[in-house]
Amino acid sequence: MKVFCSQKDLENALNIVNKAISSNNTLPVLNNILVKAEGKKLYFFATNLEIAISCYFEADVRSEGAITVPAKLITSYVSLLSDEKVELNIGDGLTLMVKSTASTTKIKGISSDEFPLIPKVDPEHSFSITTGVFDAAIAETVFAASTNVSRPVLAGVYFTVNGCEMKMVATDSYRLAEKKIILENKIDGSFACIVPAKTIIELGKITTKSEAKEVLVSISKNQALFRIGDVELVTRLIEGKFPEYERIIPKEAKTKFEVSTEELSLVLRRVSLFARENNNSVRISATNDGKLLVATDETKVGEEKAEVLIKMEGENNKISLNGQYLLDVLTYMPDEKINFEMSDKLSPAVIKPVKGDDYVYIIMPLKV
Repeated sequence: MKVFCSQKDLENALNIVNKAISSNNTLPVLNNILVKAEGKKLYFFATNLEIAISCYFEADVRSEGAITVPAKLITSYVSLLSDEKVELNIGDGLTLMVKSTASTTKIKGISSDEFPLIPKVDPEHSFSITTGVFDAAIAETVFAASTNVSRPVLAGVYFTVNGCEMKMVATDSYRLAEKKIILENKIDGSFACIVPAKTIIELGKITTKSEAKEVLVSISKNQALFRIGDVELVTRLIEGKFPEYERIIPKEAKTKFEVSTEELSLVLRRVSLFARENNNSVRISATNDGKLLVATDETKVGEEKAEVLIKMEGENNKISLNGQYLLDVLTYMPDEKINFEMSDKLSPAVIKPVKGDDYVYIIMPLKV
């Protein structure tokens, strides 16, 4: 293999596929990136056997070949080179030589024959979604997924597509986020699947920086493929049935109020400094005088009470919530104002954007 390419393209490709490298791999070759020169392109592959990421860019390929090299080492090294042309070639044995104007290095690798085969997805369903829309949907849902793998279905994001409507849902059983998206192209029939939340988080890091206009999604029985421009991410799907979450979303509310996202966030951050000593328990009281009282009980470090102006309809009401769960949704929702709905201290609180009906977030109340 002998290839000439730019340092910028090389660094970008390595950073993308690095997202599939896990720190607890048992096979040494899984800590490596497969670098392959073929035709007029330089390909990169990485996998942890749960997800696989590949990408490519056009390069000056003088001779074809492939080798796997330690992911962290090559990525760190290339990031320290100046933006200029870099030469890659395989030296004696299993060594990748990286040459630039001012330096030459040798990185010992492992044969490409030992690298696992990148799975091929034979799609049963395919659809495309605008990259920006998908990126926003990821940000507004994935944070609500469970980090506890004892219930695998909750450690994923639930996708349902019916005709031209797509939903993304995540829950850890204490809070839930649902985002509705209208697809530009209608699909035949309907389907549902659960994609690991860890995969969706890594996918979000790719979509945020991508210049591609759309994401192509292909779903098979037990795998999903996401194609963003020159990048492909393949992941296994989580087996099992997602909870019938629609039943717990309240249809009506006794109290509704509109509040500034920024003002409520600021107050919650202050109150949370004290609520940490009390399992993040925060009391929220809405009154007809147009004020929202946000407070925490007295803790070892003190207490805090603060007011926010609101536009309210319905009866006076109060509820105790996990302040961090409420702060999370305010952080990820782009809207300047939100609608907050509640019925009683035992019913879930509902947060929605003031404009549009494409998003809903619910938080289960705390028993006090």
